[in-house]
Amino acid sequence: MTTSTLPTTRTTPLVVPGARAALWLFGTVLLCLAAYYFIGVDQGATSVFGDNMYIHEFVHDARHFLGFPCH
Repeated sequence: MTTSTLPTTRTTPLVVPGARAALWLFGTVLLCLAAYYFIGVDQGATSVFGDNMYIHEFVHDARHFLGFPCH
């Protein structure tokens, strides 16, 4: 009986310095919090950007899809 040996290849993991990883983490958290505010919290009348409904209407369907009430 013959056995076939396949060459084994190893992948080298990507090593990121701690400061750069912390910066990426901070940016990701900031982006997620901004998305959460615009989709889940901004109601138009209580908006940080005034009393316009532009942002609310833009993400209106996403709010309902994610389960946030707005009516």
